[in-house]
Amino acid sequence: MKEVLRKKMLKKRSDIPKSKVLEKSNQIKNRLFKIKEFNQASAILFYISYENEVYTHNMIKDCLSSGKHVIVPVTSKENRSLILSKLKNWGNLECGAYGILKPRKEHVKEFSLDMVDLIVIPGVAFDERGYRIGHGMDYYDDLLVNSTKAIHIGLAFEFQLVDEIPIEYHDMKLDKIVTEERIITCTDAM
Repeated sequence: MKEVLRKKMLKKRSDIPKSKVLEKSNQIKNRLFKIKEFNQASAILFYISYENEVYTHNMIKDCLSSGKHVIVPVTSKENRSLILSKLKNWGNLECGAYGILKPRKEHVKEFSLDMVDLIVIPGVAFDERGYRIGHGMDYYDDLLVNSTKAIHIGLAFEFQLVDEIPIEYHDMKLDKIVTEERIITCTDAM
């Protein structure tokens, strides 16, 4: 079931023209930047978008300019884990695993997950309870299970919302989901 939904959503997402991705992502950014918890956070972990995900590059650049501590993941394919690195400058990035931008080796500054106030999370599909389907490699599920104090916010295009995500024991709920149309505070009631 998850794999069928994942393939369907990835196809839908890949069919969106880049101009629409940027337009909707800007609307999502405007909503995200108005959330109280986002404004109060000093250390924010952002995913670096690729392949028609909600575009985070401008969000990251704006946060760097505003003086927030921007943390980005570095994918370790060997350990199937994410290493967190503080990003000082957008120009310190290069293409990494899966074609995702990451800090160049000399610019990796490891950052403790315990020091992160808010995590901005990607996904392929979401439900209003706060469950998500990712790319199926569990990088973010593993990260979220160890994140005890940070607020977890998913970014999604409205079409990525479905009635119900089938959940497994390791799936972690998000606190909020931001789309181009709304901010969803996740609950168990549907």
